[in-house]
Amino acid sequence: MAPPAQHAGRYWAGATAAFAAELASLAALAWWGATAPVPLGWRIALAAGLPLAAALLWGLFAAPRAPRRGRWATAGTVVLVEGGAVVALAVSGRLVLAAVLTAAVVAGRLLTGRPAAGTAPPAR
Repeated sequence: MAPPAQHAGRYWAGATAAFAAELASLAALAWWGATAPVPLGWRIALAAGLPLAAALLWGLFAAPRAPRRGRWATAGTVVLVEGGAVVALAVSGRLVLAAVLTAAVVAGRLLTGRPAAGTAPPAR
């Protein structure tokens, strides 16, 4: 097995992609909320509330030092936040952005060696 230092560049590229995907997910949720076909008051509430709720869930269940981190809670949060952002982009007609966000999420997972949401970590 190769020492971790040999894979540091790959890991940091993946960590950057994962972090960018997390931030882009929050932005996509805010953008969808701001452009939703509802009255102005609801758009303001959605634009502020969706990313706030997503960040709260992420901090509680999916962050590396989350106080309630567990396999299912983490998987559910990742699917809800990042998947919800991809769906929000897709249903609003932004298919290219949805594809780019999906690619960033997958690249972040693959390059950091983190298992896909809901799967067991590799045996060591």
